Amino acid sequence: MPHPLARPDALVFSHVGFYVRDIDRMAGFYRDTMGFFETDRGLLGTTPLVFLSRDPGEHHQIVLAGGRPEAAGFNLINQISLRVPDLATLREMRNRVAAEPDVTDLVTATHGNAISIYFRDPEGTRLEVFLDTPWYCEQPLREPIDLDQADEAVMAQAEALARSRPRFRSRGEWRADMVKLMGYAS
Repeated sequence: MPHPLARPDALVFSHVGFYVRDIDRMAGFYRDTMGFFETDRGLLGTTPLVFLSRDPGEHHQIVLAGGRPEAAGFNLINQISLRVPDLATLREMRNRVAAEPDVTDLVTATHGNAISIYFRDPEGTRLEVFLDTPWYCEQPLREPIDLDQADEAVMAQAEALARSRPRFRSRGEWRADMVKLMGYAS
């Protein structure tokens, strides 16, 4: 008998919550710069909460909670990653965050299997906005990429990097192997 969690829908990621220092500033950043919608806001006891989503089927994908101490110099969240459908959207996000004065550490990179921008939000949480490519290659792998090139050149650079790796294959082939490995198909 298969394990009860051996179905893709048995355990699905839903949302992330994190503490912030300035809840109004951070809600504004995720709403106005990142394009999330504020679905609710209120107090849980004395803790202010803001709920944000980009999916009408999800009440929230991000929850901001006030109360992060000023002295907390280390951010426990490594990164929050968001997928986009195409290079035009990735460039638009890069331009939006580049125009935000409190965003830091903006870099563009390809991993062969994805093309990404990385940056830190106004309170230092690292975000990645990325586009999947049609290829798989083993990770970690990261090289700079110029998103101001034509789409064909950007994709050619990502593909060349992916093809240079020993376990290169299509994303579809890799996914089929993962479906079997994870026990979702026999």
